[in-house]
Amino acid sequence: MPNLKVVDMNGAEVGSIELADSVYGVEPNAAVLHASVRAYLLNQRQGTQSTLTRTEVSGGGRKPWKQKGTGRARQGSTRAPQWYHGGVALGPKPRTYKIALNKKTKKLAMLSALSSKVASGEMIVVDQITTDAYKTKTMVNMLAAVGAGKKTLVVLSENDEKVIKSFANIPGVKTTQAGTINVYDILNCNSFVVVSDAAKKIEEVYA
Repeated sequence: MPNLKVVDMNGAEVGSIELADSVYGVEPNAAVLHASVRAYLLNQRQGTQSTLTRTEVSGGGRKPWKQKGTGRARQGSTRAPQWYHGGVALGPKPRTYKIALNKKTKKLAMLSALSSKVASGEMIVVDQITTDAYKTKTMVNMLAAVGAGKKTLVVLSENDEKVIKSFANIPGVKTTQAGTINVYDILNCNSFVVVSDAAKKIEEVYA
């Protein structure tokens, strides 16, 4: 059972927390992680790209010149793909890129992502993150004190507007809550900073 130290906002150790093996101590599955990240990135795509084919470009209704006798190649329309202002041949059209994963795959991917952060020592547990004012400097000092990296994901136990907005201007830092974390964000950070209450909430959901 993983046992991590708990620090305060000044980086001082204030205790420890035991995490469930079934959530934070599983063997990471690389194939499932790859599938989950791929699905997440594909599902972010809007798929609204579109080009005009020769039938959709305005003009071109008249044959440019007669079929025979000019010495030039035969042409039926000035909107064929080889013409300037012509339509696009085989260009992209609106489509959906979305792919679905089953529940077991999604759960295994999340457990693998969480366990990989614990195994690599990139998970930092903080007893609480609070602020009385909208102050970016407070959060910058806190991240430095706990030893967070350049790209940090901060997981809160509840929606705290002052804390979230205080983190908002720090480059490379993203905030989320225990109920809205995703595999991509976890893997995409150098430091996984979690409030102790949020760590237990995640454990309750995925245990």
